[in-house]
Amino acid sequence: MDALHTAGIHFAEVLQAGPPWLEKFWISVTSLADPKCIFTICFPLAYFLDRKVGVSVLWIGLVSEWLNVVLKWFLFGERPFWWVHESGLSRKELVTLRQFAVSCETGPGSPSGHCMITGAALWPLVTALTALASKHSRSLVVKLSPFGAYTLLLLVVGLSRIFVLAHFPHQVVGGILAGAALGWGLQGHTPATRTMGFFAVAALALLLSSLALHSLVIAAGIDADW
Repeated sequence: MDALHTAGIHFAEVLQAGPPWLEKFWISVTSLADPKCIFTICFPLAYFLDRKVGVSVLWIGLVSEWLNVVLKWFLFGERPFWWVHESGLSRKELVTLRQFAVSCETGPGSPSGHCMITGAALWPLVTALTALASKHSRSLVVKLSPFGAYTLLLLVVGLSRIFVLAHFPHQVVGGILAGAALGWGLQGHTPATRTMGFFAVAALALLLSSLALHSLVIAAGIDADW
C-alpha cells in the first residue's frame, strides 16, 4: 500500500502544480459537492421535477451515506494530508504540497464519500434525464449527454478531493464505482409509495444499526476512530 500511497501523493503534487486559477476552482468544487448538498439542493430540485425521482434521490442518498460510514469503519483508508507525515515520506524526499482550509479531514478515507454518495444519489436523476432526452431527440449525443455530464462531474469532484489532500486516487475511484453500482442497484427498489412513517422507521433503523456496528467494532478491539 505504501507504493500506492506514494504514487497518490505524487499525483496530488502534479495537480497542485497546475495553473493558479485552478486552485479556486478545485476548492469550490469540493465545497459545492459536499454530500449534504444531495439533501439540501438535489433532492428538492428532483422532487420538483418528478416526485418518484425525488424520492429515489433522497432514499439512495440516505442509504449511501450510511453505507459509506460503515465501509470506512471496516476499510479504514489513510488521508494524504496526514499520511505524508506519519509515513515519513516528507523526511525521505522533497514533497511539495500545500494545505487548504478543507485539507485537515479526520477519520478513515476509503471510499470517498463525496464521490460515492454523489454518484449514487444522482443516478436516478441522470437516468430520468436520459429517458427524457431520448423521448425528445434521436441524436445519440443528446441521449448520452446526461451520463456524460454525470461522468464528468464525478471525475472533477474526485480530482478536487485529491487536490485538497482529502483522498488518494484509489479511494476516489473506489467511491465512484461504489456510488454508480449502488445507484444502479437501488434505483429499482425505491419505496416511492411508502408513507412518511416508513422513512422515519428506516432512518431510525439505519441509525441504531450504525451505533450497534460501531459498538461491535470497538468491542472487537478495533479503534474505529483511529
